[in-house]
Amino acid sequence: MPNKEPRRPTDGELEILRVLWQHGPSTVREVHEILAADKRTTYNTTLKLMQIMNEKGTVTRDESRRPQVYRASLPEERMQQRLVSDLLHRAFGGSARKLVAALTATDISEEELAEIRQLLDELEEEEQ
Repeated sequence: MPNKEPRRPTDGELEILRVLWQHGPSTVREVHEILAADKRTTYNTTLKLMQIMNEKGTVTRDESRRPQVYRASLPEERMQQRLVSDLLHRAFGGSARKLVAALTATDISEEELAEIRQLLDELEEEEQ
């Protein structure tokens, strides 16, 4: 099977990826049961979406087992980095300052703001 670079996932694909990141490698039935607890969806919809994700390279499928087990192709943090990078370039013209300005204009708790400041301070210390 060729090594595919995963494409940007859709909202539905992100829901499945969250299940896989949280619960680890899973069968379609396991993923479907978790998704169906929060929203109406059919098993066939979950199956088809996971098959498409496998074709796109967003997940991998272990075909040596029955039922087949799926796993996310990228760790959650890596996918988040790719999504933020894509957003940064598409919506903010590559400007991190504009991205942060937009972020801080939204509802952000004092606790989250303090955590962001701490992250920036740590980044600054690493650069020195």
